[in-house]
Amino acid sequence: MSLGFLPKIVQVRLDSLLPSKLFADIVMRSPKYRQVLSSIREVGLIEPLVVASLDRKTGKHPLLDGHLRLEALKELGHDAVACLISTDDEAFTYNKRVNRLSTIQEHWMIRRAVERGVSPERLARALSVDITVILSKLGLLDGICAEALHVLRDREFSPGVTKALRKMKPTRQIECAEMMVAGNCSTVHYAKALLAATADDMLVAERRAARRPTEEQLGLIERETANLRARYRMIEQTYADDVLNLVVAKGYVSKLISNPAIEGYLRKWHGELLPELAALVSLSSLEE
Repeated sequence: MSLGFLPKIVQVRLDSLLPSKLFADIVMRSPKYRQVLSSIREVGLIEPLVVASLDRKTGKHPLLDGHLRLEALKELGHDAVACLISTDDEAFTYNKRVNRLSTIQEHWMIRRAVERGVSPERLARALSVDITVILSKLGLLDGICAEALHVLRDREFSPGVTKALRKMKPTRQIECAEMMVAGNCSTVHYAKALLAATADDMLVAERRAARRPTEEQLGLIERETANLRARYRMIEQTYADDVLNLVVAKGYVSKLISNPAIEGYLRKWHGELLPELAALVSLSSLEE
């Protein structure tokens, strides 16, 4: 099996990198960019940039992944950056092979950082988030059984999901986690709906009488669950074509808003649309 990268990390000067896309000004003011900037300022570069082999015509390395990190490094005054040299020279091929961080993996990374002496306040500054976000992620898995965590290990979800699950007994936690994965729906609203449909004897504490669901509410939850599964099966059938269309559309929109004239026109006449287009272009993966 061939390696996806050369085995050695190399230092490459920033002026020797050839970006494959340009960002509109709105992207450089986005929360995601500020988070990247704060992280590099506080703790340095964690994930190396990914580049292709040296292009003989330009004398530069085409940049495959890490465009926002590159802009942040430039703003912070860096001259060089650690890079991995990919054996593939196509960005989509690389991104398709990247495993994105799940919520549970993120929790363990934050927890280990705190255990090693990094304060929650510094983590909040590094990630450009409020301290309450870090604290909620630190306590994310409290009261959740190991089997339910195993089911959700590759999913992305908010702390509100585990807040609902921890009110249930372990066997019900596992059952609800499996339902969320099967329905491809790990939202807080769905977790709360499952909590409402949980029998009293499967709860950790007695339910308040005022919040006990009626037969009509339970029927509604069952119908919505069935509809959700049906929609999931329909989406699954067209997923490959939809992803291809989105990749093409993303590339087109990126070129469109990188044109100063078009970007200025959108800012003047369609100000509410430009941030949405910029957010689409800034995605490093269609799964974000």
